[in-house]
Amino acid sequence: MKVHPQTRFTLPDELNAVEPPEARGLARDEVKLLVAEGSAVKHTRFDRIGEHLRPGDLLLVNTSGTLAAAVDGSWVSGAGVTPVVVHFSTALDDGTWVVELRSGGSPMLDASTGDQVELPDGVLTLLGPYQPGLTRLWRAQPPAADVVAYLRKHGRPITYKYVDRQWPLGFYETVFANQPGSAEMPSAGRPFSFELVSQLAAAGVLIAPILLHCGVSSLESHEPPLPERYAVSEPTARLVNWVKANGGRVIAVGTTAVRAIESAARPDGSVAASSGWTELVLGPDRPAVVVDGLITGMHAPEASHLLLLESVVGGAVVQQAYDAALEQHYLWHEFGDVCLMLRG
Repeated sequence: MKVHPQTRFTLPDELNAVEPPEARGLARDEVKLLVAEGSAVKHTRFDRIGEHLRPGDLLLVNTSGTLAAAVDGSWVSGAGVTPVVVHFSTALDDGTWVVELRSGGSPMLDASTGDQVELPDGVLTLLGPYQPGLTRLWRAQPPAADVVAYLRKHGRPITYKYVDRQWPLGFYETVFANQPGSAEMPSAGRPFSFELVSQLAAAGVLIAPILLHCGVSSLESHEPPLPERYAVSEPTARLVNWVKANGGRVIAVGTTAVRAIESAARPDGSVAASSGWTELVLGPDRPAVVVDGLITGMHAPEASHLLLLESVVGGAVVQQAYDAALEQHYLWHEFGDVCLMLRG
């Protein structure tokens, strides 16, 4: 299955955020904010997002915490020993993990079932491709029973080529994180500060937790999102239904929160408590039925996340927002700027 978002653009290298806003002299909540509602686009700063929210609106926030999911190792194969980085993506129900092997900043595609990777204090064994016929992601036996503790000791945050140095794990955590499990940060929540959350709550904006553990994002263009573990609690489901019944807006903080809450949707748009694995792909065949908008970072060209944005607010709104962001030199990726997209 391939996904093809309508939104088209070219991202100049200089718009990749190579460092956190704190390193650019900004507080977390001082990044740029683009507000797109219908045909209107406004430019402001994230710490002023309350001006675009109403009392009774509900923000759904992902409470998944970021793992130090990258570990250096040595891939042992018939050709010898090769330095690699293992990205721990997703914990499976049987104790195995989905992993990605990378070398030189790019995925390795020539590993084989039974290959081993020597890691600090243990060995990772490749049990077979996670997706039949593809060798980007592997199901693997991890080097320790408690992988979260292992990564805390030996890992570092996953980074990609556009980030110019390693940053401590704290730069990859949101103020909402309370359950480690994401290979990469649910980055739409990053610009929130404790002070801003308090201000929004005092102004009557409601906030409710939701959970989705993010896997690795280094998929090829047009690849759909992989299955991810999620949970929508009974109190959150009830609050979503109450807000919708009373005229408030449900606004997801991030594509992860959209995927989680839409996975718990009934056909009539109401929500039931739900948990497990979601394979939901939002798009023209399955538009969003629960959320009225979302807060989201800037996504790479042709990424499946763009299709999700289009499923919430429509392709024309997303295209207009991205054109405006490029014109105003917004920064992309996890340390970049942010959009608030609302249905008109």
